Amino acid sequence: MTIATQEAPSDRVIRWGIVGTGRIARRFAQALAHVPQARLGALWSRRAEPAQAFADEFGGEVCESFDSLLASGIDALYIATVQDSHADYAIAALQGGLHVLCEKPATINRPQLERVLDAARAAQRLFMEAMKPPFYPLYTKLREHLAADPIGDVGLVRAGCSVPGVPDDHPSLSFEHAGGALLDIGIYEMFLAVDWLGAPHEVQTLGRLGSTGVDTFASLNSRHERGIAQLFCGLDLHGKGDALLMAKGGHVTIHEPWWNPSRATIRYADGRVVELDEPFTGGGLNYETAHFCELIRAGQLESPVMPHAKSLQMIAMADAARAALGLRFAGE
Repeated sequence: MTIATQEAPSDRVIRWGIVGTGRIARRFAQALAHVPQARLGALWSRRAEPAQAFADEFGGEVCESFDSLLASGIDALYIATVQDSHADYAIAALQGGLHVLCEKPATINRPQLERVLDAARAAQRLFMEAMKPPFYPLYTKLREHLAADPIGDVGLVRAGCSVPGVPDDHPSLSFEHAGGALLDIGIYEMFLAVDWLGAPHEVQTLGRLGSTGVDTFASLNSRHERGIAQLFCGLDLHGKGDALLMAKGGHVTIHEPWWNPSRATIRYADGRVVELDEPFTGGGLNYETAHFCELIRAGQLESPVMPHAKSLQMIAMADAARAALGLRFAGE
């Protein structure tokens, strides 16, 4: 059930803060320029020099501490740090009265996510995991097309991506920062599975751990409420990043990279072929950000597109997969 608080004027400018100034923070700031009635108000990073360079490029006040960022007059916080810090930053921001859009994965495990969601409910603030694919024009168009000209209920989702050549000192391979293919890449595929097939009931996993102690490749077969998913993710092989949705009346290919979707092919069992081509603008993160701003103005505390239940289902899959590989992070 979607909970609402007091609505705000439809033209209210949403003032954003960012914690972190790395690659994804830059993409967010670039996308923010494409979001109506939204602006960057403040930012903070543990390293002062990159933070100032970030502000020089994108604007915003550089805060001297995380607490000063929370008190800077912003409405919402975008968390763009390494994933082991997401939960702590999110809870502090929610308790400080801010709405929170948190980069994926929202947390590193389900217990952490449950604590974040408890904090959001207690504070009556909006929290959403920044899972971008469902907000892209192509994904929206695909949903609309299949509602009007269906292929039937999707019963199989197949998706994966593997990217080799990641330096050993990259956060994706850091055990300390809870890296690994499952949380860095696989969380996208887990979203696709739960979005089309519902909650997971069983997850079978094969994979391997690399020299830094995190998973460098994993292959998942999962059984869901409405079907089966075949997923893979990796940091040491080169693998195609498309996705397949199968039903009795046809199948859909979302062409690579499916998580930044712009093209899809629908092949019907009767021989018809439909091509969808929906380019995106602003780098892509602008769509989820605009949605989040609309929710704030409407007084909503949960997204109908990316609800808390989906985040819980996704991280439950990741927990099960890591357990099968024997991968536990500090404090778990």
